Amino acid sequence: MLIMAIIAMILALICYSVGVWGEKIAGKLTKKNLAFFWIGFVFDTAGTTMMSIISESFKFDIHGITGALAIVLMLFHAIWATIVLVKNNEKLMVKFHKFSLGVWTIWLFSFLTGMILNIK
Repeated sequence: MLIMAIIAMILALICYSVGVWGEKIAGKLTKKNLAFFWIGFVFDTAGTTMMSIISESFKFDIHGITGALAIVLMLFHAIWATIVLVKNNEKLMVKFHKFSLGVWTIWLFSFLTGMILNIK
């Protein structure tokens, strides 16, 4: 299960990064970005669930706290992106990437601390 969890987390990193940086480079939120946000969230949730099963407990360390925050922010981010696209608000679509980069940075920090703290 550990290998599957690692693969899920790497796929989350790839998908979420493609979504966030694709949006940043394009300068506008698109349906393609939204798809990558949701796919990244699904892989992150799957990987986090598997890692939680393996560890058998939640740790109140920097990784546990930022990881919990990151997954909540990713969900909020994907929901908000969905709303922005449904409303077809051009102004919000252009400014959305500022929030995306913040969420991605917190998520990446959690991803990296998970790797660093669990090197054995």
